[in-house]
Amino acid sequence: MSTVERFWKEARRALGEDAPQEPPQAWAFGDSPELADELLALVLEGVKTATCDALWRFEFDGEPLPQPGDLSIILDGAGRPRCLLETTEIRIMPMHEVDAAFAYDEGEGDRSWDDWHAAHVRYFSRTLPEIGKQFEPAMPLVLERFRLRYA
Repeated sequence: MSTVERFWKEARRALGEDAPQEPPQAWAFGDSPELADELLALVLEGVKTATCDALWRFEFDGEPLPQPGDLSIILDGAGRPRCLLETTEIRIMPMHEVDAAFAYDEGEGDRSWDDWHAAHVRYFSRTLPEIGKQFEPAMPLVLERFRLRYA
C-alpha cells in the first residue's frame, strides 16, 4: 500500500461515512520541494486558505478545474501526504483583478497585494514557459479557496 493510500485510509476514517472510496488527487504546492514545504506549513498553521494557478496550466495538462466540495491530498516537498483540503470556492479572473483579500488569504510573504503580485509574477515567469506561455498581467487565473479537513 502506498503512502497516499495509507493516508487516505486514515483520512476517510476521520471524515466518516460520507468520504468517497477512491483517494482524491494528490499534489504539492509550488514548483520546488522547498516551496512545497513552505506553503504546506502555512496551510497547517491555518494561515494559507487560498491558492491560485494559471488557467493555461489546467488547459495544458487536460485537468478539470477544481470544484467546491473537491478533496485534495497535499504532499510535502518529499512527496509524503500531509493533509487533506476541501475546495470551498473557485473563481476565474485576470491576474490584475485579484483583490487584496485574496492575496491576504494566500498567506504568503507579508500578505499584501504588492508582495503577492511580485511573488506570482516571478512564479509564473518561471513556470509558464514550460507550457509554451509567457506571463501576462491579464492572464486568467483559477482562484481557489479551501479549508483544512484532516492533517
